[in-house]
Amino acid sequence: MERIEVEQRTILIGLAGSHGYGLNRPDSDFDYRGVFIAPKRYYLGFDRIEQKDTGWDEPGIFSFLNGNKDTVIYELRKILLLLAGANPNVLELLWLNNYPFVSAVGQHLINHKQLFLSKKVKHTYTGYAFAQIKKMETHRKWLLKPPQKKPIPSDFAIEDEAPLSKDELNAFLEYLYNLIRGRIEFLEEAEQLYKLLTADIDFKGVLKQYTLPDETLEYTQNLTNSRKDFIRLLQKSQNYQIALREWKAYLSWQENRNPARAEMERKSGFDLKHGMHCIRLLRSGVEILRQGEVIVDRRIAGDVEDLRAILKGEYSYEQVMKMAEDLVAEMEVVYEQSTLPHKPDLEEINKLCMELVEMQGWH
Repeated sequence: MERIEVEQRTILIGLAGSHGYGLNRPDSDFDYRGVFIAPKRYYLGFDRIEQKDTGWDEPGIFSFLNGNKDTVIYELRKILLLLAGANPNVLELLWLNNYPFVSAVGQHLINHKQLFLSKKVKHTYTGYAFAQIKKMETHRKWLLKPPQKKPIPSDFAIEDEAPLSKDELNAFLEYLYNLIRGRIEFLEEAEQLYKLLTADIDFKGVLKQYTLPDETLEYTQNLTNSRKDFIRLLQKSQNYQIALREWKAYLSWQENRNPARAEMERKSGFDLKHGMHCIRLLRSGVEILRQGEVIVDRRIAGDVEDLRAILKGEYSYEQVMKMAEDLVAEMEVVYEQSTLPHKPDLEEINKLCMELVEMQGWH
C-alpha cells in the first residue's frame, strides 16, 4: 500500500523510543509507531498487509513522518496479535504520553488497553531483556577477545564432505520442528507443560539458532529416520554456520558502530545501551505484574536518572548484571502474587477487532 493510503486509514500514531521513555537527547531519532485498518479487499479478498515500515519519502498526510526511517504503522490484526502476545515493543504503544495523531477509533483501542495485560509479560519482558544481555555478552567478548579469522569447515572437523548449507540446515530443522510440535500438541496439560506452552517461546528459532546437544542426537536420528553420519554432519555444520554468522556479525558491528557509542563501549567494557534497555525491560515487567499498568515514561516511573547513569557508564558490567539478576528474582515473586490473568481473553480481543473495523468503515 502507498503511504497516503495507509495514513488515510491510520487510527493512531505515537512517539515511542527514547522520547517515549524520557531518555532522549538533542540528537535522538524520532521513533513513530502507529496502527491503521486496511481497506475491505485486505479483509475479504486475497490481498495481505501486516505493516508499513518504508516509503516515508512518498507523498503523505502527516508531515512529521516525512523521510523518517524509524516509523512503523501496523495493520490492526497484526498489532492485536502482538498485543495479545504481550510484545514489549508494541504493548507500550497504548500507554504513551505523546500521540501526534489519534482518531476516535484509535482512542477506542486505547480505552481497551487493559485487555492485553496478562501474566505473559513475565516471559516476554524477561525474554527481551535476555536478548539485550546476549548482545551485551557478545559485544563484550568481541571487545575483550576479538575473533582473529574467518571460520572454515576444517575448524569443525568437516574434512571429507561439504558442510550443509544454511538452506539445507533450515529445511531439516523445519521438518524436525514439525515432528516435535506434533508430539507436544497432543500431550495432556500439566502444570509444567502449561508454563512451557504459554511462554511464547519461539521453539523454531531456538532450533535454528543453537547447535543440537550431544544428548539429543540419537533421539533426533530415530525421530527423523536419519543416518548417524548425517546427524553428526548436521551438528558440525550447525557449529560452522553459527561461527560464520558470528564472524559476519562481528565485521558488521565493527563497520557500523556509532563512534561515540563505540568509545563508551570501549571504556566501560560493555554496550551501555543494551545494558540500560535490559534493566528498563525487567523493571517494566515487574511494574506491570505488580501494578497492572505499563509505565513507559521512566520519568514517571522514577528511575530515569538511574537509567541515564547506566548510559553514562557509571555502573560496571558486573553491577548491571547483578541488577538484572535481582530483577529476575523479583519478577518470579511478583508473578506469583500478580492478579493479572494468566493469558488474555482472545474472544474479547476478537470482538474489539470487529468493533474497530466497523467503526472505521470501508470508505
